[in-house]
Amino acid sequence: MSYNELKQHGTADFPIGYYQIDHTHPKYEMAYHWHAEHEIIRITRGVLDLNLNNRAVRAEAGDLIYVNSEVVHGAAPHDCAYECIVFSPHFFSMPGCDFFDGLTANTLFVEETYPHTVPENAELWDILSCAFDALNAGEPGYRYEVVGSIYRAFGWILSHARYSTMLDMRFGSARDEKNVRKLKNVLSFIRGAFDRPITLEEMADAAGVSPQYFCAFFKTMTGKSPFAYVNSYRIERACRKLLGTDLSVTDIAYSCGFNDLSYFIKTFKTEKGMTPRMFRRSTDR
Repeated sequence: MSYNELKQHGTADFPIGYYQIDHTHPKYEMAYHWHAEHEIIRITRGVLDLNLNNRAVRAEAGDLIYVNSEVVHGAAPHDCAYECIVFSPHFFSMPGCDFFDGLTANTLFVEETYPHTVPENAELWDILSCAFDALNAGEPGYRYEVVGSIYRAFGWILSHARYSTMLDMRFGSARDEKNVRKLKNVLSFIRGAFDRPITLEEMADAAGVSPQYFCAFFKTMTGKSPFAYVNSYRIERACRKLLGTDLSVTDIAYSCGFNDLSYFIKTFKTEKGMTPRMFRRSTDR
């Protein structure tokens, strides 16, 4: 799935979101999406195959991934658990600091990958672990620990020059940039139309390409066929409703764009390894 995420992360006075993801989470397979905020991902178990603006990255337990603003990203987990911190750099801005000015203006991009096997990354791992652990514990004063850790992380990134002003931190080429923009358009369309029938022609038109070219383009960008992607997005939306509402499975299926209950259950089981009812029972709400 891929869409422009508009949700509020954290609270108005502390806009830092913290998320723990494992196989029980509705977003275990990270949908393709993008947002204005920056994101730091820490892999705690297994392997996470990420795609960042059509660049493949494999992250293993202990690795850190930094996702810059507006980067389309998604991931496929393999027996994986991971944590995410999502925040706006505006919250950390400092008057007269070119580094933060570049982050907020999207003219400066933080290096994305910090493998745990590289010794020089150990210090950054320790710094950010304090932020992850403080958010997880939520003890009195944790906000100060989190903010202080992220400031320290930015200091480390700046002092080690692990950033760039080059656009290729986000795009490998001008062609890649153009393709990512096309992908954003079609993903936004799918997000707005997932609850009704969607045609190949509509998706191709949203991307600004011909239907004949669209399937190959979409699979190259996401690793999935257009309709496999639509089904995955619909299943994620169904998971949210299974956990967040008391609607019946039938009502959820139809509200998420499936017009056949048996097909919905079959697709759900393929995506999640269990039926919708089993999923609802297996996860605490």
